[in-house]
Formats: sequence, structure tokens, C-alpha cells
Amino acid sequence: MQNFSFQNPVKLLFGKGQIANIAGEIPTTARVLMTYGGGSIKANGVYDQVKAALAQHTLMEFGGIEPNPRYETLMKAVELARAEKLDYLLAVGGGSVLDGTKFIAAAIPFVGEPWDILSKAAPITSAVPLASVLTLPATGSEMNTFAVISRNSTHEKLAFGHPLVYPKFSVLDPETTFTLPPRQIANGVVDAFTHTMEQYLTYPADAPLQDRFAESILKTLIEEGPKTLANPTDYTSRANFMWCATMALNGIIGCGVPQDWATHMIGHELTALHEIDHARTLAIVLPSIMHVKRDTKQGKLLQYAERVWDIRTGTDAERIDAAIAATRKFFESMGLPTRLNAYNVGEEVAGIVADRLSSRGEVALGEHKDITAQTVRDILRMSI
Repeated sequence: MQNFSFQNPVKLLFGKGQIANIAGEIPTTARVLMTYGGGSIKANGVYDQVKAALAQHTLMEFGGIEPNPRYETLMKAVELARAEKLDYLLAVGGGSVLDGTKFIAAAIPFVGEPWDILSKAAPITSAVPLASVLTLPATGSEMNTFAVISRNSTHEKLAFGHPLVYPKFSVLDPETTFTLPPRQIANGVVDAFTHTMEQYLTYPADAPLQDRFAESILKTLIEEGPKTLANPTDYTSRANFMWCATMALNGIIGCGVPQDWATHMIGHELTALHEIDHARTLAIVLPSIMHVKRDTKQGKLLQYAERVWDIRTGTDAERIDAAIAATRKFFESMGLPTRLNAYNVGEEVAGIVADRLSSRGEVALGEHKDITAQTVRDILRMSI
């Protein structure tokens, strides 16, 4: 096991009716900005629950944060918060709203061009405190420090992370997700699955506990994903899925083990270029990475085949092929295509993505830093 440092200060309020308890978590003197997306929280009753809970607080609103939150939109929230001297943020929505709110929190006190936080890794020295009410399980943003932001003018999708943007608390009430469209639930399951794989499918690191944590998340998603998709108001399945999505990226399974993240880096480019849903880019890229990097990932691929899919017979190559096929079949059973041609994207994208990553110096990817521009081309050509 590798050395590691782990701390996660996020308080979770999990279960039915927990939104009512947020008033006790936010200082009564706080001037709160509630951020949200397209307005679904008004249709499903979450908006009214938050307003009622914070009836004694100073509360302003900023809606319209997009899926793949856009820098241009978020800067309007920054301007509002600065003008009104708002000093606490409450993100109400899914991962995009949470990611966008983390950026807003860092950008409000930032001196200079806030895009530098993403494009130049400019240091963050302070941030406005934030919390969240999660309505879409997927990204784990409710219990981590990471955010991914898009910029229309440059067709970029970049990430940042910092301990100062950990949420102070997050509410996870599975009932708030009952009205989500099937597409968003399916995306969330595959997103959480791939987050787990990025930390698990690398090479053996003598970390059996982390491996079994990861495998339990994968197996639970395989079992509960189809159930919660078929029965949206099944509280038990939805709660289990919601907890999986949080556990997949709150830092625990990544302690002391090598991590990959090439699937995400390549996938972000596909979203930036073609506006394909984030999780759907992962469903396209991951099986191809598994195939192209099968030699360096062989030990964990065979372990994955046996422990997650119960594939125990055949040669090493046959078991790896079967595990990749099972992964692809699972994604497609959830309604996510695993080929770029489903989105009318052709082979030319392989060179474009490789060149974009190269231009930013981001072509030493993967746990071994051996995914080059040519490897990216190979991965995407296999994904057509």
C-alpha cells in the first residue's frame, strides 16, 4: 500500500426529511445564496422544502446552472454574491450545480481572472463556505473537493480541486430523486461505476481492503442500478445507489492505491467538442481503455473478472475479453451506448482530442503515465 493522507470533513444528513434540518447547520447570521439548475427543484418540491427550512435566514437565489456548468453563467453568480455581500452558498441540485457552486465559492474572493483557477492552477487562498442538498446521485461532489467547469468561448472543460471547497454539510434524501428522468439515473449509475474503476482498475498495490471496498461498490451498482431504473420510487434501491455514488468518490477507496483517470480526461474532451453527456463519454471510453491497456492492467483485470463478474474459466485473455464485454453489456443495458457512432461522431475525433490534450501537456495519462497522444488516438479509434 502506498503512503497517503486522508481527511474528509463533510457532514452528511442522509435519509427522508433531512432537508428540514439544514437551518441548524447554517449560521443564522449568514447571507445565503441558493444555487440551482433548470428549475426541476421547483417541480419536485425540494425548492419549497429548502425555502421553508431557511425561512429565518437571509436568502437569495441564482438559478440556471447548466449540465456541464459554464464559466460564463457562474461568473454572473459571482458578481451577484459580491454585490450583495453574500457569505454562504447552498447548492441544491446534482453534480453540475455542486461543481459550479464550488467554483463560485473559490471565485468570489479570488483576486484576478478566476478562469486561472482552472487553466493555470492558480492558488486558492480562501473560499466562501458552501453546503449542498443533493438531488442527483452521480459525481460524489457532495463529499469531495473536485469540480469540472466548461467555458463556451474556448470549448474547454477543465477541473480543479481544493480542500477549501469541501461542503460543510450535504443532505442526501433519496426521495428527492424519485422524479428524475431515466436518462439521468442511468447516467449517474455509470458515472459512479467509472469513478470506482478509475481508482480500482490499475495494478495490484497490496491494498486488499480498498480493493474489496471498490468491488462492493461495483457489485452493488450492478445489482441496484437496473432496479432503481425500473422502479424509480423504490426507496431502498434508490438509497443504495445514492450511497454508492457518494462512496465512489469521497476519497476512501482511493487511499493508498494508484489511480488512472484517463477515461475522464478523454471523456471531458468529447463533452467539450460534441456536448455528449459526461457519463456517456465514460461509457464509450472505458471499455476501449480496458482493451488497449490490457497488458499493464492484466492483474487487476483478472481480479475484476473474477470478483465482480464471477468469470473464472478460460485463458487469461479470454477472461479479460469476457470482463470487458460484461462491462460494455452493463452500460448498454442501462441505456448508454458504448460507441461514438451512436452520436454521429467519426474517426476524425481521435486526432482532434489527442491534439487538444497535447496542446495542454496532458498526454502522460494513466496510472503509469504511459498513455500518449498516439494511445489516445488508438483508444478513440477503437471506440468508433
